[in-house]
Amino acid sequence: MPNQNIPPKDFLQSIPSDLPVPIDDGASKHLEGKNLPNIELPSTNGMLVNCSQIQGWLVIFCFPMTGRPGRILPDGWIDTPGAAGCTPQNCSFRDNYEVLRDMSVTLLGLSTQPREYQAEVVSRLHLPYKLVSDASFQFSESLGLPMLFIENLRLTKRITLIAKDGLIKKCFYPVFPPDKNVDDVIEWLSNNS
Repeated sequence: MPNQNIPPKDFLQSIPSDLPVPIDDGASKHLEGKNLPNIELPSTNGMLVNCSQIQGWLVIFCFPMTGRPGRILPDGWIDTPGAAGCTPQNCSFRDNYEVLRDMSVTLLGLSTQPREYQAEVVSRLHLPYKLVSDASFQFSESLGLPMLFIENLRLTKRITLIAKDGLIKKCFYPVFPPDKNVDDVIEWLSNNS
């Protein structure tokens, strides 16, 4: 019998039809109108990124964690609303990266996974944008981002922030389905930039 916590190869690339839908618990209501924190985060290109210093439009999509083929997922991962779907979300932003770039948007993915783990994800998924690591939780705690606790892991819940010149203008939360988040972001930017 296969281990139920090792996802099949195609699971990491697609969203199951029975994935549980997260509810809006109100944990993001305070974010719009806040300034991004003046914090440097390590990125997958080896440089430090300070989101508060990025001029123009910035999209930061936060996700709990990306799985790896053949690696065990935490117990209950697939059944936890808002947990699964990080790889398809990253791939959908990858596939629409040029659209966002043509809109003069800086795109960053953020998780609490270490930079070294994220670097493997960027390579494996051929991501054209940087991932930034909030392994110290400084960014998440500074903004009061909603957190997910599963097994012994503390992770940022899936939330997408759109900022301009360091000020949060729009927040998408909860994000579902994860692979359609990029469509909401592009539509909002088209109507507001």
